[in-house]
Amino acid sequence: MFKTEKLPSPGRRQFLQQSSAGLAAVALLGNPLQALAADSGNSAKKAGLQLYTLRDMMEKSVADTLKLVAGVGYGDVEFAGYFGHSAKDIRKLLDANGLAAPSVHVPLEVLRSALPQVIQDAKVIGHHYIVLPWLSEEQRGDSVDSYKKLAAELNGFAKPIKDAGLQLAYHNHDFELTPVKGGLPYDVLLGETDKDLVKMELDLFWSVKAGVDPLKLFAANPGRFPLVHVKDMAKDGAMVDVGTGTIDFKAIFAKAEQAGIRHQFVEHDNSANRITTIRQGYQALSQVLKG
Repeated sequence: MFKTEKLPSPGRRQFLQQSSAGLAAVALLGNPLQALAADSGNSAKKAGLQLYTLRDMMEKSVADTLKLVAGVGYGDVEFAGYFGHSAKDIRKLLDANGLAAPSVHVPLEVLRSALPQVIQDAKVIGHHYIVLPWLSEEQRGDSVDSYKKLAAELNGFAKPIKDAGLQLAYHNHDFELTPVKGGLPYDVLLGETDKDLVKMELDLFWSVKAGVDPLKLFAANPGRFPLVHVKDMAKDGAMVDVGTGTIDFKAIFAKAEQAGIRHQFVEHDNSANRITTIRQGYQALSQVLKG
């Protein structure tokens, strides 16, 4: 969700830490957004949205942002922080808007320090997947040894998560798909985590950006990718709205059964026009899902 060489502002790690600390929702988003929600139809297709795309709106009002997202037509959302709301409050807001939240992004430090609470909140809200979304440069280290230690730690997190009826997953950027001292980090994460305990959320943009074909990953690791992030790439490598770039989503989703894909989330890390982005993403992804 970030370029490894330079993070957007705010960075996801900072954003998630702030959210975990409890950013309060303040103010309403205003009539233009409410009008958009009222103007847009709903769809039975489960196109999803990663709410990090609308993080500035979430900071102002979680309630109005979820209403907007549902109005555009999305059926699923993926959280990256609850912005000061309790799990019960989040569940009420989801139910009120006919939304489901099958997954949530949780920072490594929170998994380490508050896993029982993460699990409890997930069960209240209705998450099935608890996803580790990001590693700081310090957490990555400079060799595969860091990833071997992380793989063992993920297996440890995954056991109580599995016992609770939930599933742990790992979300990639491009740095895991770039060789370091000793090998490829992503190979370590795939090979040294239990395939039943630890699933993968494949970020299609970052995979393609790193020169790794998602279809080859699917073929080599069938059933390992229940979640995907759908974001598009321009010819120059820049991130663009879904359906306006070069990534062949039709070919990717043709292998959804092989990959094990159950949920797909539109995302744009730093969109200049968030409303246009989520509308375009919904339309493009829904078209792909129709086959």
